[in-house]
Amino acid sequence: MSFKTTRDWLQQTIYKIINPTVHGMIKMGITPNVVTTTGLLLNIVAACVLIYGGFEAETSDYSYVGWAGGIILFAGLFDMMDGQVARIGNMKSTFGALYDSVLDRYSELITFFGICYYLVLQGYFVGSIIAFVALIGSLMVSYVRARAEGLDIECKVGLMQRPERVVLTSLGALGCGIYAYFAGAVPAFDPILVLIVPLVIVAIFANVTAFGRLRHCYKVMNNK
Repeated sequence: MSFKTTRDWLQQTIYKIINPTVHGMIKMGITPNVVTTTGLLLNIVAACVLIYGGFEAETSDYSYVGWAGGIILFAGLFDMMDGQVARIGNMKSTFGALYDSVLDRYSELITFFGICYYLVLQGYFVGSIIAFVALIGSLMVSYVRARAEGLDIECKVGLMQRPERVVLTSLGALGCGIYAYFAGAVPAFDPILVLIVPLVIVAIFANVTAFGRLRHCYKVMNNK
């Protein structure tokens, strides 16, 4: 089974799980833009948890990272539900698509800002640089696609798209908190590595995806 096939299967499985909630939202009159805004607010809360944890937590306390990871993962569901509400509820609009894209970028900026800030305050300077490089790659993946589509070129190639970035980042943070809790006072390794390793993957493959999309556009333009 290829990566794309696996990704599509997982996406459809999640849709089946969240669709009852989506139908409930539609009956309540909740619009896609409200769902999108809720996702952004949740990411702001996650960033605030990380910033507060950076200031207040002791070096060995990673609970704030875990809680933030859980919130980011929960916010990711809203990122999927807004599209489903729009499709199933027949509420798709050009502005809604733009609004979703803009708030997605804000969500990523805010999330990575919270992670960077936490890592700096806790003394993980190299980790904060990795998180910043991951942020650059994440933004460039979206930017190249937007510019390509503005030139009438379909550009959805690459491994590290937004769902993969959200899942890796959130599970890394959540796993960090869980591992630190169960490892006790003397963990086998620094729990922050559970967060940083996924960030390294995002940092590498998001930038690879951005350049891969640029290469794809170059080929398409030369073949016209």
